[in-house]
Amino acid sequence: MVAPGDRVAIAVSGGADSVALFRMMLAFRDAAGIAILVAHFNHTLRGVESEADAQFVADLAREHHVEFISDRADVAGVARQQRLNLEDAARRLRYAFFQGLVEQGIANRIAVAHTADDQAETVLAHLFRGTGTSGLAGAYPIAGPVIRPLLHIRRQALRLYLTALGQPWREDSTNLDLTRQRARIRAELLPMIETHFSPGIVNHLCELARFAREEKDFWHALVEDCFRTHVREQSGKFAVQISNLMSPLPLGTFASTSSHSLPPASPSQQALTERLVRRLYQGVRGDCRDLTAVHVQQVIHLASDAMSGSRVELPGGIVAERNFTELSISRKSLRSSAAVGAETNRAAHAYQYLVGIPDSGVAAISIPELKTRFSVKVIDWSSGERDTKQVDALDADLLRSPLLLRNWRPGDAYRPRGRRQLLKLKRLFLKQRVPRSERLRWPVMESGNCIVWTRGMPPASDFCARKSTRAGVVIEESAI
Repeated sequence: MVAPGDRVAIAVSGGADSVALFRMMLAFRDAAGIAILVAHFNHTLRGVESEADAQFVADLAREHHVEFISDRADVAGVARQQRLNLEDAARRLRYAFFQGLVEQGIANRIAVAHTADDQAETVLAHLFRGTGTSGLAGAYPIAGPVIRPLLHIRRQALRLYLTALGQPWREDSTNLDLTRQRARIRAELLPMIETHFSPGIVNHLCELARFAREEKDFWHALVEDCFRTHVREQSGKFAVQISNLMSPLPLGTFASTSSHSLPPASPSQQALTERLVRRLYQGVRGDCRDLTAVHVQQVIHLASDAMSGSRVELPGGIVAERNFTELSISRKSLRSSAAVGAETNRAAHAYQYLVGIPDSGVAAISIPELKTRFSVKVIDWSSGERDTKQVDALDADLLRSPLLLRNWRPGDAYRPRGRRQLLKLKRLFLKQRVPRSERLRWPVMESGNCIVWTRGMPPASDFCARKSTRAGVVIEESAI
């Protein structure tokens, strides 16, 4: 999880788990050759208690001569504004704070104190909500810069450790609020299962999560291999021969020990076909948000039983279509959607173009509606080719091809570099005095349904080039 020379920010809330993580890493740092600092995020949800927690953590860091960094946010206000539940809003703001530490070069690892009990609670919560194997995977020990060193340790063992050290900690009163599902799982359900059904339930659930992660990694590798082999992409449309979609691997690949091949409609082939459909959709949209199992079955039915020319509309303005022996998935054209709508003024200004990310060099695309040309330039970031003029570069590895260059649409929002919250482009237009007459044509670039760039404004924070970037992407504009 760490290497000599790493700077590790330890997320310390003041609770027993995070305080134990701090004391362990404090004892471990010299042998590991790492530097540590304490990071505390104040959610301001519990008034005086929250302030006391922040002071406790600051005093703890000072006592052990460790650098202390903190931030705060009105989590309740953000939750109301963005219509999120409190836990989701708190998690988003907290991890945005952590990501900021990495982006600013203050730390390159963020250590959080999730325990085996937390993992078990997460798996159960996902089961109650309804989940597939991805949800059963729970929290990952390593996820980008975030590490979870305590994921195999029980919560009670950490309290015994702190007691032996004579180290106090803070108790979060919200953990006793049994109106929250997570608190009920922790205080009532898991103890009841341990007492009456399985004393090892926490370890069993953690092992289940590990198996699910391994299975998820296997399927990801297999689907990507089939996707590269069978799928062709052109101008944002992903197409595959129906025979390859329905039987992505040779039948002999799934041969049984008796040397007889499984039938064409075997469960193994079906499972791979379903995942390949999701990967096709992801290739167009950038993620699988809103795509349900029902949608996947509709696409499979389209491929296996429908006539050529039949189509299925999918969430996010995506359409699947059968053309003879081929199935394609692409975005619905703006021209056809504009014909249905009544917003003729917006339609007159509407445009969208697909932009490929070149492996190196420059890709250019002309936008007649703007009488301008955009150049997408790839730069070897690690070799020092970048300069001060390219501070607005994007990280090529974070972008999902194809990019979509389109006009601004009402409601467009993103998180610019240096900001912790989403901002609507309309607000930025007002701040930068962009004339109303120019806004409908204003160029915006999407990657995976996320705005990553817009003319004259900072790029999206989550996609900016940083120290770890291997290849940067610079977007330049010139007149035709």
